[in-house]
Amino acid sequence: MDDGFLVPQAHDGMAAFAGADGRVNLVCNHELEPAEFGGSAFADSFESLPQQIKDKIYDLGDGFTPGNGGTTTTVYNPNTGETERQYLSLAGTELNCAGGPTPWGSWLSCEETFKLSGTGWSIGRIVKRDKAHGYVFEVPADSGGLITPQPINAMGKFAHEAAAVHGRTGIVYMTEDRHHGLFYRYIPNVPGKLQEGGTLQALAIEGQTSFATNNWAREPVIRPGTPVATRWITLTDVDGTDDDLRERGAEQGAATFARGEGLCNADGNFIFTCTIGGPSRLGQVFAYWPSPHEGTPAETDAPGHLVLIAEATEHSLLRHADNIIAAPWGDLLVGEDTSSHCGIVGIRPDGSQYTVADNAYSNSELAGPCFSPDGRILFVNIQYPGMTLAIRGPWPA
Repeated sequence: MDDGFLVPQAHDGMAAFAGADGRVNLVCNHELEPAEFGGSAFADSFESLPQQIKDKIYDLGDGFTPGNGGTTTTVYNPNTGETERQYLSLAGTELNCAGGPTPWGSWLSCEETFKLSGTGWSIGRIVKRDKAHGYVFEVPADSGGLITPQPINAMGKFAHEAAAVHGRTGIVYMTEDRHHGLFYRYIPNVPGKLQEGGTLQALAIEGQTSFATNNWAREPVIRPGTPVATRWITLTDVDGTDDDLRERGAEQGAATFARGEGLCNADGNFIFTCTIGGPSRLGQVFAYWPSPHEGTPAETDAPGHLVLIAEATEHSLLRHADNIIAAPWGDLLVGEDTSSHCGIVGIRPDGSQYTVADNAYSNSELAGPCFSPDGRILFVNIQYPGMTLAIRGPWPA
């Protein structure tokens, strides 16, 4: 890259931001373990890095096994089709899987892990960690280089997957990639300033306790197209030393979801996927409709609603829904994460599905789909070995 580092592998979540003079700034996650040196930005050169660079690496791993995840930023010229600059923007984190853009021009990069400091394991190798992992980090889209990383502790320590921001309130919604994960919201004390603290809550179904939405029982417990009223449960000790936040939330009555993954803001509604939900365990797509009084005491009188909008079966086009975005023409585009075939599937408002793209290159998932600010270009990653594609339309008006 232009900063001398190598392009990391394992491209995952991504967002496109308007840059200077018509450029597009792409901020991309890299889902790497600390032991994955071969695919990292550092390769074998970590020990020789100057101190001013090391000061901007979140976890140096005792100089032994630094965090190899993080983000890269690519400055793309849509008029020439050329990458004009590419650099490392977040370093020293682990397994940066998904995240989400903010309305104020930054990317929320999420670590899909829960690790404490000390000696541990990573893909069969002993690693050292100076700091805990399982946080959200905020990366300005125009950082110009490595940021000084600061975990947003109040947003919780857990296997974060994706994030999406409610523009009117600044509330951040988050998914959790665990078999019985929760759906979270973070109400910041100051909208747009997430580091200044806030309240972390988990979604629950009104009138139900610890409601399992996975539909794995013989009879489905939540039916497509039927909205159910919700409530929110405030969580405590969100930055604890035990990986039990989801369990404590469920004990308080929170609903559970079968591996919550992609999440996007679709005209003020929040659409998210559960990659192994449904009777066939082939995936679900949910929508959360916020209350007009979201995040205030008045929402108890007019609660938000949860609705199951799609459920994959052996006969559906969609399998194992993962990344999801709202297309400029009003449909949803869903990336698949399967063991044999991965594509992008469109879902129309009437629920019908169609193929947008297939990965004929490898068995890797197509990750991080996002559109340029003008809606003309679809950017998407092939996760392994790692590349980003710019796909031009014409797209539906």
